[in-house]
Formats: sequence, structure tokens, C-alpha cells
Amino acid sequence: MQAVIDYLKANQERFVTELKEYLRFASVSAQSQHKPDLAACADWLVHHCRQIGLTAEVRPTAGHPIVVAKTPRDPKSKKPHFMVYGHYDVQPVEPLALWETPPFDPVIKGDSIYARGSTDNKGQNFAHLKAVEAYLKTGTPLPCDLTFVIEGEEEVGSANLDKFLKANKPELKCAAVVISDTGMPSPKHPALTYALRGIIAFEIKLHGPARDLHSGVFGGAIENPAMALSQLLAQLRDKNGRVTIPGFYDDIVPLSKFERQQAALYPLKDAALKKLLGSPQLFGERGFTATEQRSARPTFEINGLTSGYQGEGSKTIVPSWASAKITCRLVPNQKPEHVRKIVCAHLKKICPPTVRLEIAAGHGAEAYLVSPTSPHAQAALRALQSAFGCPPILMREGGSIPIVNQFKKILGADSLLLGLGLPDDNAHSPNEKFNLKCFSKGQLMSAHLWQELAG
Repeated sequence: MQAVIDYLKANQERFVTELKEYLRFASVSAQSQHKPDLAACADWLVHHCRQIGLTAEVRPTAGHPIVVAKTPRDPKSKKPHFMVYGHYDVQPVEPLALWETPPFDPVIKGDSIYARGSTDNKGQNFAHLKAVEAYLKTGTPLPCDLTFVIEGEEEVGSANLDKFLKANKPELKCAAVVISDTGMPSPKHPALTYALRGIIAFEIKLHGPARDLHSGVFGGAIENPAMALSQLLAQLRDKNGRVTIPGFYDDIVPLSKFERQQAALYPLKDAALKKLLGSPQLFGERGFTATEQRSARPTFEINGLTSGYQGEGSKTIVPSWASAKITCRLVPNQKPEHVRKIVCAHLKKICPPTVRLEIAAGHGAEAYLVSPTSPHAQAALRALQSAFGCPPILMREGGSIPIVNQFKKILGADSLLLGLGLPDDNAHSPNEKFNLKCFSKGQLMSAHLWQELAG
């Protein structure tokens, strides 16, 4: 291992230069004009993987291509096989005016590199590639076989990855999947994420009059859809932060004493969280800490509200419709379709007869939970300890990575979520960044991980 560690230390400057090349691709999967950028990024990745000693190819899909890269192996190898999953597509950059530096022209300020995709997910998956490069270039035997699967559609729902996994199941069968696409509280608190929240998304629309009406001539004699929507939504949460939809909490498994103890170790306390978020006060479900509220409890969130005139000045109308985009974050044991069913039933029940309710269903995914005491999880914790020199913590993450459930269902493999992002890395926001110390420590963690997992 010493040769691997020395190689990583000696080549950090070059690794950062290569990461900058990777980040310059405007690989925005949600915007069709960037399709050539995604294809070019995939080609660059294949070329780079081949340069460091992997076999690699672009695998086409009905959407953006998937890059598959493998460590050299004997066809009769008895080594354990692990997959490293990541994605090269990134979020849109809008609002562009809020970026302090160009999103696809990487800039280093202090200990961080600023660019779209730096933490989500190019920097994180690149750390694993560099660790494997250190093995291959120093002639250090890898104790396991590795396959990298780096897709281009994670930010738009991984629409074609299911088919790819099913079509290539024998090739991709593995003991576990390693994913660095989450976060950790700080470099002094490396973390294994053992649970993710699930999600359902939908949009509700209330229809009132057949057209916008003059609010002076008709106002007061007809329901205002914007007001009706506001009143309807206000009924769905009480003053204690509890969702009021009947049956919403029925299937939830209570947090264990051990889990609550682990959550209490999370270093970002309430005062620091409030400062980070720029909020006057924190608010959440009573009876739970802020850490528990945002990682281990379900939610009903309004993501967007639209109705009436939005331009400059006033326009005195009763709008003909009002809509809201909604997501519910779910926790383990909640079934997305069941929750969607009871939510929709309740909305129909409380909707006033003065408007017509329309519900458009969106995507959904189950929550994810893996045992933090499993041999693979314990191996990951040892690798984190070795790389960061600090005791790692166990944590739940509030976001969703729907594909981890598919890895379990299709490949039978649990996922080890070893995030390298920090809370202030601005993933999905302007001025996204990635801490270069996390980048280098992540490489070291990955190098140790293969020894620990194979052992």
C-alpha cells in the first residue's frame, strides 16, 4: 500500500489539472442543447480510463451513453467483484447571474475548486478513478476486480439505467456497489450513509372560471383558485410540523436508541445550521432534532406555486387556475404508491366543490436502508478511519438516490454510500464547489477500501 499512497501524494497537482478538464464539459442532461457535450464528456472519460490502465467503452442507451470501465482481470479470477457507480451529467446552471465564476471554467479559491459538477458528481467519482490509477501505475496488485459504471442521466432520473442493468446482469453481478454521491458533515467527521429518504412527486392544479376574470366586476361572486389552493394546502400541516393526511405515518419504523445516538453525533448543530441556511428560525416536526427531521422523517413539501399575473405592476384579476408542485420525502417502510394513493384521496376529499382538482403524477422511489453493522459497512468504516484519521460516523441522508434500490433488486447488491461532499458545497446551486482536501482524502479512502472489502 505504501507505493499507492506515495503515488497519490506525488500526483495531486496533475489530478487537479485533469479534474479541471473533466469539469469543463457542460454535460447538462436536462437540456437538449447539451447532448453533444454529454457525448464528448463520455468519450473523454473512456479515453482517460484507458490512459490509466482500465479497459473502457461507451455503451449507448436510448438516452445519454453509459461509460463502463474495468480493471484488468483474469477470466478465471476468483477475486471478489465490486462496482463503483457515478454520473458525469450535471444540473443546469441557472440562475447564471448568481455565479461568481463561470460554471464550466473551473477556478480554485482557497481549498476548493468551483465549477458545476465539481461535487455532484464528477469530483467524487474521479477520486475513485485516481485511487485505481495508483494501483495500476505502481504495479500494486488489486485484491478485487472492479467495474466502473458512470452514467449520463442521473440528474434526470436514470431513465435507461434499469434496462442497462437487466441487460448486462451477468457482467455486472457484484458483491456490493460503492457510491460517492452523498456527503459528510466535515473532513473531521467522515461518514457512511446507511439510509436515504425516498420520494414521490406530483402536481396539483385547481381550475376555476373558464378564463381570467376582472376582479372588480366578478370578484366576491366566484371562487378564486389561488385562494382555494392556499387554503387547501394550509390544511395539510399542523402547528407542530406534522402532516395531517390520515395514514401518512402508519408504516414508519421508529428510530432506535442506537440511531438517535448516532444522529446526535452529527456536528452541525442548530445554531450553525440556521446560520448556514440563512433562515430566521429552524422549523420541523416536534419531538425530533433538526438532524432527525431532515434525514429520518417524512415530509410534505411545496416546491413551487403558480397562479395569476406574475409580471411587473398589478393586474386586477381572478385567475382561472392555480397550481402547486409537491414532493413528499419518504422514510424506510413507506411505500411510494401507497403514500401517493392516500395523499391523492385526501386532497380530493378536502377540495371544495367551487373548483375542479387535477392531479398529475410524477416520479417516485422507495427509501433505502442498509445495515451499518454488516461486514461490508464495517470495512468501509475502517477505510474512512484510515484515510481521514478521524472516527467516522453513521448517518442518514435526507436526499434520494433511486437507483440504489435497483442495484439491490436487479443485482442483489447493497450500496455503500461514502460521500465526500460538504454541507456548503452548493450542490444543485450556483457556485458549486468541491473541497480539494476531500478529493485527496477520498482517493486515499478508496485505496484502503479495496483492501478492507477484499479482506
